[in-house]
Amino acid sequence: MPRWDGLELETEGTGISEPLSRQVNLLGSVLGQVTREQVSEELFEHVEELRVLCKRAEREDTPALREKAASLIEDLSEEDIVRLLHVYTTFFHLTNQAEQQEIIRINRDRAKRSGPADWPMGPGSGNGVENGKSRSESIDAAVAELKEKGYSLDETAEVFRQLDIQPTLTAHPTEARRRTVLRKQKRIAELLATLSRSDATPAERAETLDDLYAQVAFLLGTDEIRADRPTVQEEVEQGHYFLHGPIWDTIANVHRDVQHALRRHYDDTAEVPAFLQYRSWIGSDRDGNPNVTSDVTRWTFARQRQDTIEHYLDELDNLHDDLSLSRRQVAPSEDLLASIEADASEVDLDDESLHQYRHEPYRLKLCYMEARLEALLDQIDETHVEDMAADYTADDLLADLDLVAESLNQHGFEHAGLSGRLHRVRSLVKTFGFHLAALDVRQHSGVHEDTVGALLSSAGVVDDYAGLSEEEKLDVLEDELTNPRPLVSDHDALGDMPAEMMEVFDVMRAIHAVDPEAVGSYIVSMTHTVSDLLEPMLLAKEAGLGEVQDGAFQCPLDMVPLFETIDDLDAADDRMETLFTHPVYAKQIEGRDGFQEIMLGYSDSNKDGGYWMANWALHKAINDLGIVCKEYDVDLRLFHGRGGTVGRGGGRSSQAIKALPPVVHNGRIRMTEQGEIISFRYALPDIARRHVEQLVNATLISTARAQTETSYRNMLDEKVSTNSDVADLMDRLANHAMDAYRELIGDGTGRGWQWYTQVTPIEHISQLPIASRPVSRASEGDEVDFDSLRAIPWNFSWTQPRYIVPGWYGTGHALSKIIDEDPEALDTLRSLYQNWSFFRGILDSAQREMARARLPIAEQYDNLTDSELSFHDTIVDDYTRAKEAILEIADQEVLFDHGQVLRKSIQLRNPYTDVLNLLQVELLKRYRATDDSSHRETLGEALLLSLNGIAAAMQSTG
Repeated sequence: MPRWDGLELETEGTGISEPLSRQVNLLGSVLGQVTREQVSEELFEHVEELRVLCKRAEREDTPALREKAASLIEDLSEEDIVRLLHVYTTFFHLTNQAEQQEIIRINRDRAKRSGPADWPMGPGSGNGVENGKSRSESIDAAVAELKEKGYSLDETAEVFRQLDIQPTLTAHPTEARRRTVLRKQKRIAELLATLSRSDATPAERAETLDDLYAQVAFLLGTDEIRADRPTVQEEVEQGHYFLHGPIWDTIANVHRDVQHALRRHYDDTAEVPAFLQYRSWIGSDRDGNPNVTSDVTRWTFARQRQDTIEHYLDELDNLHDDLSLSRRQVAPSEDLLASIEADASEVDLDDESLHQYRHEPYRLKLCYMEARLEALLDQIDETHVEDMAADYTADDLLADLDLVAESLNQHGFEHAGLSGRLHRVRSLVKTFGFHLAALDVRQHSGVHEDTVGALLSSAGVVDDYAGLSEEEKLDVLEDELTNPRPLVSDHDALGDMPAEMMEVFDVMRAIHAVDPEAVGSYIVSMTHTVSDLLEPMLLAKEAGLGEVQDGAFQCPLDMVPLFETIDDLDAADDRMETLFTHPVYAKQIEGRDGFQEIMLGYSDSNKDGGYWMANWALHKAINDLGIVCKEYDVDLRLFHGRGGTVGRGGGRSSQAIKALPPVVHNGRIRMTEQGEIISFRYALPDIARRHVEQLVNATLISTARAQTETSYRNMLDEKVSTNSDVADLMDRLANHAMDAYRELIGDGTGRGWQWYTQVTPIEHISQLPIASRPVSRASEGDEVDFDSLRAIPWNFSWTQPRYIVPGWYGTGHALSKIIDEDPEALDTLRSLYQNWSFFRGILDSAQREMARARLPIAEQYDNLTDSELSFHDTIVDDYTRAKEAILEIADQEVLFDHGQVLRKSIQLRNPYTDVLNLLQVELLKRYRATDDSSHRETLGEALLLSLNGIAAAMQSTG
């Protein structure tokens, strides 16, 4: 393939690796030629001219060159602007794939450098061993650390048994790419991986380059934006794409890595449970999404069950190749033979299979297992869950597989049970059951209150439940939760909303009857009071989901409060203490074996109180909840509702786990995997495996440390106990930052809100068809305001003009004020940065987002607003103060100095992203200048493309 001129990064001297530079420039070259052929030479010249101007403006620090680029864009037709958006967006899609390949290359190079390693791992096996030493943050490294600290095999296995790690997939509207675009990008990633192979022949490379050219051409010719919003069912299918693909394989690999690590360090293995399981909100999260109905949740359960059983049939079919052992060569165990005899009396197997496998008992056993699974498939009904049979469960399937493994162990095939296909299937069944990922149901506390009010009014108990005081509500709820009689016989007569809410509980009851593992937690968003958690318990009782035992109702689901606002986080421990001592809820806890899950909202707390206050309020709440749960002997699992961006709690999950207060390091943890984070972490198998092993490493090590090291266990009390000087300093910092933030947003309707609606493209974000869920909790037809706007579009909208307010704003005001008030404060802040991972994490995340911000570009957006409303200078001032303070505290020359690779990547991307911003500014200008509805529609569609492009360039939406 010839070399063409194209969009090159010019990476010489930037610190970007040669392989990454080569791949990005190859992709840019291909894209350039495709642009010439598909569109025109003239458009390519526009692409290049704008790129060069913005590149020079950056390199020469000459804003006039950027203004020249803006002037050129003013003269372009809307058709050309759309084409430019498409080319630049495609460039960033390609660059993002190249960067992911670079991550994979680095990890694989480290694995290749492994020296002699104990069998069965071997060099380059990907198990986390380098040169005979464990790779950082691998499962092998965690097991090695425990061995070095004197843990025996049994003690290490016991720590694994305490782990309960549950990543949770959600359909949050932060993935702006179409599924067809994601598939094309994955194909391009595979081709890049092929080109990276050192053993590829010239013919193979030429063929791969031809395929790459074709895929780039197809990508450029594909619409970026969906024609319509995805349905919830389509979102469920998207989740299954990841669960049944990279995640499915990763789980099997991770369990194998555990056995390899144990054998390497202890020369033996041990059985460990399914310490890593996935949950899902897709198809069951109702909060603010009217499209998630009871019928959709019923369909989701059925579909997950069907797809999972079909995948097990495929896995068992693969096992046939391995388990060809003849009883004439290897005698099976008596238990296996007895099991086959029992199968024969219960399952009608075809004569052909009986004859074909008469000497192969293992294959015959597999046939009986497959027949039972096929019978389950025949009984799946997407509309009548209650009619599904549960006579062969996932536990039964696992027991059959264990029986096969034990028979092999008894006859010299022990290794086959600990690795290979049999071990893979056993790990999958332990992890996924028949449900794939347990569904959580989430609903807003206000909906429960309304439904309970309708029930009580219809039953003649209370006419105006919502008007009662909290104390009066608790009295009513306690009376009803200790009374076994139902309130209403006909739920349909309650009205549309209450009837649908009751139908949801009916569906959960039916699902639970078929598979108790298939429905997980019931999550109450915006939990403000104790009654907010008792109300859904009453709804569960009314639906027959549980029963009154020992004088109080017990529900088989976990009732989970979601604390999201600053006030609710501050009061979370008091709320839980009241619940733990409440006679009815204490029985619920007892019925759940002393277990309580609590969810914390990172997004809404940031939107409510700003960056610093949200982080500090969450940290305090986590510590206080850990303490109150220990006081009441409650087994706590925290559920962290993190998003992808820093403003929504984003960042590396492994680092976040390590930075948690030691009091909550008990092995149990949940975290959301939202939107574009799912595709970033799980689209490519190598990256998925690395992400998961880092989660396991962090949780395993933190759990062990918290149990055995007094200094680690007491670290938080020494640093931020409620009466410490550090806690006082953090409180003042957080409050100063929140004051600045709330001055910016005002009351959510005034000057700050008005400027926000003008300076960001929020009006158009609401039209982007990237998810089934609306961007606002406001009812249809009601005007959206700050309070009703969701946190995701709030973050998304600040990223587009490059302000990134949720990720850092208020930092400058807070730090400068603290330093000005106390001359010794700077030394204290420096000490905290050096010695406290939580503080360092907040500051480093803030400076990373500041490095991504681009205030000269943001000023272009500010120029479109009413100058009397503008807060641009206020934001610039806070940025300047924050930069000065951070450089002093962290002893750095430039922002994000320690993250040089990412900082260089940001600097290289900036000029190209600037072009997208300038195109978007021009479109906003034209959109706001015309009253012609047809013209506005055309411009609106172009603006949606610009949103997608900047999201790709910034690698984040909300």
